[in-house]
Formats: sequence, structure tokens, C-alpha cells
Amino acid sequence: MADTSMKVDLATRDRFAALAAARGQSVRAYLAELAVAEENQLALGRATAAFRSAVAQPGIAEAFDREFGGLPVPVRSAGRAA
Repeated sequence: MADTSMKVDLATRDRFAALAAARGQSVRAYLAELAVAEENQLALGRATAAFRSAVAQPGIAEAFDREFGGLPVPVRSAGRAA
């Protein structure tokens, strides 16, 4: 893998170094992990938007209930709380 450089202000560099050290990582490893986590968050946001759009379509919730039997019935505890 080829290396590259980035210019950041000293305060930002120090913050990254402190965050990495707190996790027992190098700054390089921390930034790589951070990039993956951010990519995952973006993908999750897109998936959430697509899901909300799909379930908002008329008849989708009813079709899901017909196909999969609806939501499970909550189990209520018969005992008393301690």
C-alpha cells in the first residue's frame, strides 16, 4: 500500500494521537478504523432511508403481515416485580 501525507493543524493531530493511544492503536490504524466506521454509518443511513421509503408504500405493511404473520404478541410477566 502506498503512503500519503495529510496536513492537519496541530490540535487535530494531537486529538487523533490521543484518541488512538486511548485505544492502544497507532494513528494510522485508528484513522483506518474510523474511515470504515464512517462508511458503515453512511451505508446504514442509506439502508434506513430505503427501508422507510419501502414501508411507507400503501399496502406494504399489510402484505408483510399476511406473509409473515404480523408482529409477535408481547409476553406479559405474571409475576410481581421485586
